[in-house]
Amino acid sequence: MGDRQGGRHAETGSIDLEDVFENVFRNGRTNAVLSWTLVTVLVVVFIESALDVDRQWTVFVAAVGTIVLVPPVSAREWRMMLPWELLVLALLPILTRGLFGGTVSTFAMYLSIAAIALIVTVELHMLTAMRVTHWFAIALVVMTTLASAAVWTVIRWSLDRTFGTSYLSTNEALMIEYLWVAAAGLAAGVLFDAYFRRRDRRLRRVIGWVIRR
Repeated sequence: MGDRQGGRHAETGSIDLEDVFENVFRNGRTNAVLSWTLVTVLVVVFIESALDVDRQWTVFVAAVGTIVLVPPVSAREWRMMLPWELLVLALLPILTRGLFGGTVSTFAMYLSIAAIALIVTVELHMLTAMRVTHWFAIALVVMTTLASAAVWTVIRWSLDRTFGTSYLSTNEALMIEYLWVAAAGLAAGVLFDAYFRRRDRRLRRVIGWVIRR
Protein backbone atom coordinates (compact mmCIF):
# COMPACT_ATOMS: atom_id res chain seq x y z
CA MET A 1 0.00 0.00 0.00
CA GLY A 2 2.91 2.33 0.80
CA ASP A 3 4.38 1.79 -2.68
CA ARG A 4 1.08 2.62 -4.35
CA GLN A 5 0.68 5.76 -2.27
CA GLY A 6 4.25 6.88 -2.89
CA GLY A 7 3.90 6.22 -6.61
CA ARG A 8 0.61 8.05 -6.76
CA HIS A 9 2.13 11.13 -5.16
CA ALA A 10 5.20 10.98 -7.39
CA GLU A 11 3.20 10.55 -10.60
CA THR A 12 0.61 13.24 -10.00
CA GLY A 13 2.75 15.69 -8.05
CA SER A 14 -0.45 16.92 -6.39
CA ILE A 15 -2.11 16.69 -3.02
CA ASP A 16 -4.05 13.51 -2.27
CA LEU A 17 -6.79 15.05 -0.16
CA GLU A 18 -7.96 11.68 1.19
CA ASP A 19 -4.52 11.00 2.69
CA VAL A 20 -4.20 14.53 4.04
CA PHE A 21 -7.62 14.38 5.72
CA GLU A 22 -6.88 10.96 7.20
CA ASN A 23 -3.57 12.28 8.53
CA VAL A 24 -5.41 15.18 10.16
CA PHE A 25 -7.20 12.73 12.45
CA ARG A 26 -4.26 10.41 13.20
CA ASN A 27 -2.11 12.37 15.62
CA GLY A 28 -1.63 10.08 18.61
CA ARG A 29 -1.99 10.36 22.35
CA THR A 30 -0.04 13.61 22.85
CA ASN A 31 -2.19 15.52 20.37
CA ALA A 32 -5.35 14.07 21.93
CA VAL A 33 -4.32 15.22 25.42
CA LEU A 34 -3.57 18.75 24.16
CA SER A 35 -6.84 18.86 22.23
CA TRP A 36 -8.92 17.69 25.19
CA THR A 37 -7.22 20.35 27.33
CA LEU A 38 -8.51 22.96 24.88
CA VAL A 39 -11.97 21.39 25.06
CA THR A 40 -11.85 21.75 28.85
CA VAL A 41 -11.38 25.51 28.46
CA LEU A 42 -14.32 25.50 26.05
CA VAL A 43 -16.52 23.82 28.68
CA VAL A 44 -15.47 26.38 31.31
CA VAL A 45 -16.38 29.28 29.01
CA PHE A 46 -19.73 27.66 28.21
CA ILE A 47 -20.62 27.33 31.90
CA GLU A 48 -19.48 30.89 32.62
CA SER A 49 -21.52 32.28 29.69
CA ALA A 50 -24.60 30.33 30.76
CA LEU A 51 -24.32 31.60 34.35
CA ASP A 52 -23.90 35.17 33.09
CA VAL A 53 -26.93 34.70 30.78
CA ASP A 54 -24.73 35.75 27.85
CA ARG A 55 -26.90 34.20 25.14
CA GLN A 56 -24.62 35.17 22.26
CA TRP A 57 -21.59 33.41 23.71
CA THR A 58 -23.61 30.47 24.98
CA VAL A 59 -24.91 29.77 21.46
CA PHE A 60 -21.47 30.24 19.88
CA VAL A 61 -19.58 28.03 22.34
CA ALA A 62 -22.24 25.30 22.21
CA ALA A 63 -22.10 25.21 18.41
CA VAL A 64 -18.29 25.09 18.32
CA GLY A 65 -18.17 22.40 20.99
CA THR A 66 -20.60 20.22 19.08
CA ILE A 67 -18.50 20.50 15.91
CA VAL A 68 -15.20 19.79 17.69
CA LEU A 69 -16.53 16.68 19.47
CA VAL A 70 -18.00 15.01 16.37
CA PRO A 71 -14.85 12.92 15.50
CA PRO A 72 -14.26 11.28 18.92
CA VAL A 73 -17.97 10.72 19.53
CA SER A 74 -18.63 9.22 16.09
CA ALA A 75 -15.55 6.97 16.28
CA ARG A 76 -15.97 6.24 20.01
CA GLU A 77 -12.24 6.83 20.34
CA TRP A 78 -10.93 9.65 22.56
CA ARG A 79 -7.65 9.89 20.61
CA MET A 80 -9.41 10.69 17.34
CA MET A 81 -9.07 14.44 17.76
CA LEU A 82 -8.22 17.17 15.29
CA PRO A 83 -4.70 18.69 15.44
CA TRP A 84 -4.31 20.88 18.48
CA GLU A 85 -2.85 23.76 16.44
CA LEU A 86 -5.98 23.87 14.28
CA LEU A 87 -8.17 23.82 17.38
CA VAL A 88 -6.20 26.72 18.89
CA LEU A 89 -7.07 28.83 15.85
CA ALA A 90 -10.69 27.67 15.80
CA LEU A 91 -11.14 28.28 19.54
CA LEU A 92 -9.08 31.50 19.67
CA PRO A 93 -11.92 33.82 20.78
CA ILE A 94 -13.11 31.26 23.35
CA LEU A 95 -9.59 30.61 24.70
CA THR A 96 -8.92 34.34 24.98
CA ARG A 97 -12.16 34.87 26.89
CA GLY A 98 -11.61 31.85 29.15
CA LEU A 99 -7.91 32.29 29.94
CA PHE A 100 -7.44 36.07 29.85
CA GLY A 101 -10.94 37.47 30.21
CA GLY A 102 -10.63 39.61 27.08
CA THR A 103 -11.85 39.61 23.51
CA VAL A 104 -10.16 39.31 20.12
CA SER A 105 -10.54 41.54 17.09
CA THR A 106 -13.24 41.06 14.47
CA PHE A 107 -10.59 39.76 12.07
CA ALA A 108 -9.40 37.11 14.55
CA MET A 109 -13.00 36.19 15.32
CA TYR A 110 -13.83 35.42 11.71
CA LEU A 111 -10.46 33.78 11.09
CA SER A 112 -11.39 31.33 13.84
CA ILE A 113 -14.76 30.80 12.15
CA ALA A 114 -12.81 29.96 8.98
CA ALA A 115 -10.93 27.33 10.97
CA ILE A 116 -14.26 25.94 12.16
CA ALA A 117 -15.41 25.85 8.52
CA LEU A 118 -12.30 23.84 7.66
CA ILE A 119 -13.06 21.42 10.50
CA VAL A 120 -16.60 20.95 9.19
CA THR A 121 -15.26 20.33 5.67
CA VAL A 122 -12.81 17.71 6.95
CA GLU A 123 -15.53 15.99 9.00
CA LEU A 124 -17.93 15.88 6.07
CA HIS A 125 -15.21 14.41 3.86
CA MET A 126 -14.08 11.77 6.35
CA LEU A 127 -17.33 10.84 8.11
CA THR A 128 -19.92 11.03 5.30
CA ALA A 129 -20.24 10.05 1.64
CA MET A 130 -19.32 13.60 0.59
CA ARG A 131 -16.00 13.97 -1.25
CA VAL A 132 -14.27 17.26 -2.03
CA THR A 133 -11.16 18.23 -3.98
CA HIS A 134 -8.37 20.37 -2.53
CA TRP A 135 -9.35 23.55 -4.34
CA PHE A 136 -13.02 23.11 -3.50
CA ALA A 137 -12.21 22.57 0.18
CA ILE A 138 -10.33 25.87 0.29
CA ALA A 139 -13.06 27.69 -1.68
CA LEU A 140 -15.69 26.24 0.65
CA VAL A 141 -13.80 27.53 3.69
CA VAL A 142 -13.63 31.04 2.23
CA MET A 143 -17.30 31.08 1.20
CA THR A 144 -18.40 29.68 4.57
CA THR A 145 -16.45 32.40 6.36
CA LEU A 146 -18.18 35.07 4.31
CA ALA A 147 -21.61 33.46 4.74
CA SER A 148 -21.09 33.13 8.48
CA ALA A 149 -21.11 36.93 8.80
CA ALA A 150 -24.64 37.09 7.42
CA VAL A 151 -25.82 34.17 9.60
CA TRP A 152 -24.24 35.66 12.73
CA THR A 153 -25.89 39.00 11.95
CA VAL A 154 -29.30 37.32 11.74
CA ILE A 155 -28.70 35.49 15.04
CA ARG A 156 -27.71 38.71 16.82
CA TRP A 157 -30.68 40.56 15.33
CA SER A 158 -33.00 37.79 16.53
CA LEU A 159 -31.52 37.94 20.03
CA ASP A 160 -31.92 41.73 20.09
CA ARG A 161 -35.55 41.47 19.00
CA THR A 162 -36.42 38.62 21.37
CA PHE A 163 -34.51 39.53 24.53
CA GLY A 164 -33.97 43.27 24.11
CA THR A 165 -30.16 42.97 23.92
CA SER A 166 -27.94 45.28 21.86
CA TYR A 167 -25.49 42.99 20.08
CA LEU A 168 -25.93 44.98 16.85
CA SER A 169 -25.08 48.68 16.87
CA THR A 170 -25.03 50.90 13.78
CA ASN A 171 -25.22 49.99 10.12
CA GLU A 172 -21.81 51.64 9.59
CA ALA A 173 -20.22 49.39 12.22
CA LEU A 174 -21.80 46.37 10.55
CA MET A 175 -20.36 47.33 7.14
CA ILE A 176 -16.89 47.72 8.67
CA GLU A 177 -17.30 44.30 10.24
CA TYR A 178 -18.12 42.85 6.82
CA LEU A 179 -14.87 44.33 5.44
CA TRP A 180 -12.93 42.53 8.17
CA VAL A 181 -14.84 39.35 7.37
CA ALA A 182 -13.83 39.58 3.69
CA ALA A 183 -10.18 40.07 4.71
CA ALA A 184 -10.35 37.11 7.11
CA GLY A 185 -11.94 34.92 4.41
CA LEU A 186 -9.17 35.68 1.92
CA ALA A 187 -6.47 35.20 4.57
CA ALA A 188 -8.06 31.90 5.54
CA GLY A 189 -7.86 30.66 1.94
CA VAL A 190 -4.12 31.34 1.78
CA LEU A 191 -3.47 30.02 5.29
CA PHE A 192 -5.33 26.75 4.86
CA ASP A 193 -3.84 26.12 1.43
CA ALA A 194 -0.41 26.30 3.09
CA TYR A 195 -1.72 24.11 5.93
CA PHE A 196 -2.85 21.37 3.54
CA ARG A 197 0.44 21.45 1.66
CA ARG A 198 2.48 21.25 4.87
CA ARG A 199 0.42 18.24 5.98
CA ASP A 200 0.93 16.63 2.59
CA ARG A 201 4.71 17.13 2.70
CA ARG A 202 4.82 15.55 6.17
CA LEU A 203 2.78 12.59 4.90
CA ARG A 204 5.14 12.15 1.95
CA ARG A 205 8.15 12.05 4.27
CA VAL A 206 6.48 9.35 6.39
CA ILE A 207 5.62 7.31 3.29
CA GLY A 208 9.19 7.67 2.00
CA TRP A 209 10.59 6.52 5.36
CA VAL A 210 8.33 3.43 5.32
CA ILE A 211 9.34 2.60 1.73
CA ARG A 212 13.08 2.92 2.52
CA ARG A 213 12.67 0.48 5.41
